[in-house]
Amino acid sequence: MRWIRPISAQVEESAEILGAKAHGLVALHRLELPVPAAFVITTEACRAFLREGSLPAGLGAELVTAMRGLEAATGRRFGATRTPLVVSVRSGASVSMPGMMNTILNLGLTSEATAGLAAETGDARFALDSRLRMLSGFASALTDISDGGVSAALDRAAARSSDDEEGRLADEIQAAQQLIRQRCGQPLPDDAPRQLELAVGAVFSSWDAPRARTYRELHDIPHDLGTAVIVQAMVFGNRDDRSGTGVAFSRDPNTGENVPFGDVLFGHQGEAVVSGRSPTRPLDELHAREPAVWAALTDALTRVEKHYRDACYVEFTFQAGRLWLLQTRPGRYTGAAAVRVATDLADECVITRHEALRRVSPRHLQHARTPRIATSARADVLARGAGACPGVAVGRVATTTDAAVRMAADGPVILVRPETSPHDMRGLAAVAGIVTARGGPASHAAVVARAMGKPAVVGITGLSIDAAGASVTAGGRTLGEGTVVTVDGTTGTLALGSPPITTDAADMHLHRLLAWADEASGNRTERDEVQRLNAARAALGHAPPE
Repeated sequence: MRWIRPISAQVEESAEILGAKAHGLVALHRLELPVPAAFVITTEACRAFLREGSLPAGLGAELVTAMRGLEAATGRRFGATRTPLVVSVRSGASVSMPGMMNTILNLGLTSEATAGLAAETGDARFALDSRLRMLSGFASALTDISDGGVSAALDRAAARSSDDEEGRLADEIQAAQQLIRQRCGQPLPDDAPRQLELAVGAVFSSWDAPRARTYRELHDIPHDLGTAVIVQAMVFGNRDDRSGTGVAFSRDPNTGENVPFGDVLFGHQGEAVVSGRSPTRPLDELHAREPAVWAALTDALTRVEKHYRDACYVEFTFQAGRLWLLQTRPGRYTGAAAVRVATDLADECVITRHEALRRVSPRHLQHARTPRIATSARADVLARGAGACPGVAVGRVATTTDAAVRMAADGPVILVRPETSPHDMRGLAAVAGIVTARGGPASHAAVVARAMGKPAVVGITGLSIDAAGASVTAGGRTLGEGTVVTVDGTTGTLALGSPPITTDAADMHLHRLLAWADEASGNRTERDEVQRLNAARAALGHAPPE
């Protein structure tokens, strides 16, 4: 059995073997777009690991050979003091499970390689920061502490440090190493090949983490698929002030409008965008700050959308003004956005009207007319942020996952957190709506909310959460856990109580799609909206609701 495949334009295997993420990277190679050198460990290896409890026979030798291939492709050496090769180790199942499994960045930065990277770049702060991010990733993956919990431990170490920035980073590195030693009973080996084996095992193991199992149960994903693992040469978004990272949709995922949409962070690596701990900037800020990156990104979005014949999503990093693509897939839009994308693509002759009907599900139709707090209502607005998933939810405030699960047994709950992480999965599954103080439209909370169709507002400036005191403060007012609030994910509003709600009239895109459905079903006389929705479902091959 061969466990590893190179990622190149010549690879022909399916997403079931390579995982959807690696399969997308193959597509990017075929489009001749910039992708860092990489290889993939197949889902078959994960299934063997889960059966046997260890890396399958022969995988260790294949890893050595595959790393030599990356060294040859990059001109760098793994774990070396001079021009060290640094890689990311990421999960990639055949179906999307956003943030549910482990990722480790900057792997290979042993103490010697870190010194070598500092000498090569002349930037010791950058090298130490990158090593700290690797150790933080390992601390989270090996100890099952949330990213937020690891960050809190490192923040405490930083607060005790009286040194300059390099000294503070060194203190945080020591704290991360101590955390791993305390939780695992031994230190992380200062050996790059051994770290790689540990990282691969950690990603495989995370397939069976409680959060991942919960997500699969919610989305009817089989538990026996396993995940692939992508090992890829690092591109450093934290390299300098002309570096950064972000996510981009070819069309607005909330409205379906044909404009690029997403988040960008300058001087950061990818996990900062997803975690929500750092405030992101609107994607179009790239246009003014890094016009060459913006031009390359928008060209890539156009080419990827043409390839998939669908709206698309990409993750990207840019280093010293050069763009690199790390992931792509067709976009997953909800409600009115899905309807608009389907009708627009049909109008652009990218797909047929029948294809447009097939792409819009009953769930999309159920959310195609978006509720919002009535503009005429005198709503008691607490705060405003970014609407991350359209719709309205009313419920009682919960400040922790455990509280949300407990309280949801007695009625709808709104989970209010500084940011969410995969460790919040049980709470996210139980609640009616989601609110976070930090993060943007591509943060973990926003991505999961859209996947579940739950109204969400993210990035509320000034919102603070006291989990120990079971309270939240917004707009200068403190609310105890259990207070009823309303989340309007369409307008980005958090309001006290339960104000009147209105629902938007069906827009022209929905009317046109329903007309196509009427034609497809042979029914041109229905005018009642409920009957037309039923006709649309019938045209889509689904039975009308009871």
